[in-house]
Amino acid sequence: MSQLVKETSLTVSAARSQLRRLGHKIVRISKAHPFFLIVSPEHFSRGSPPVDSWLDDYFQWLEHPYYLALQSAASAHGSNPQSIQVIQVMTDTPRRPVTVGQLHVVFFVKRNIRETPTQQLASAFAPTRVSTPAATAFDLIRYAARIGGIGRAVETLRPLLPLIDRTALRAVLEAENECATAQRLGYVFAKTGKARLAAVVENWLPARRPTILLATTSASRPAGPAASSWRVVDNSGEFQS
Repeated sequence: MSQLVKETSLTVSAARSQLRRLGHKIVRISKAHPFFLIVSPEHFSRGSPPVDSWLDDYFQWLEHPYYLALQSAASAHGSNPQSIQVIQVMTDTPRRPVTVGQLHVVFFVKRNIRETPTQQLASAFAPTRVSTPAATAFDLIRYAARIGGIGRAVETLRPLLPLIDRTALRAVLEAENECATAQRLGYVFAKTGKARLAAVVENWLPARRPTILLATTSASRPAGPAASSWRVVDNSGEFQS
């Protein structure tokens, strides 16, 4: 809205009137933000343009960092074990979910988001940041409780494993600096047969580490014995034979 007023010299009232006349050709991101999207004819049925055509502009307008994250990032990298109905975006402050046409966008918070390795989304309509495969793997384990549990996180992670570079993984561990999440991730790597990736995590972790649970949800199973080197208890049953 403010940009429209600035570039056309219209009053705020006149600008609102012009926008109302456009009807379904535009859509507002949320009632809280006067940020509008142009809906081209090929997207009328969905009620909004695709998220990769406006997400970067939206966060530049908000003046906050972001990246496409978690299962949405995994899908962008080719992991689609199950279709998800929402777009998952990481940012640095809490935000309410938004619905734009048929798009449902939910936000996750990471205070040190600027440290997370990201890359440009390949073949996107416009520049769009997405977490690297290694950073996506780390996030999937860290936020497992919020995306359907550790089982869903591991299911999404498995197709990403061939894409994770050991140097990139080490960079993620340094950037995130969360030992408990690293323990869980290393345990998952070991259990899925990725010994080289597991070794990267093992070498990064301190020699002495506490015993932790694999799943942090209250619905997890009773704790069993800890994996001797990782000190991780598979209370989810995900890797129990």
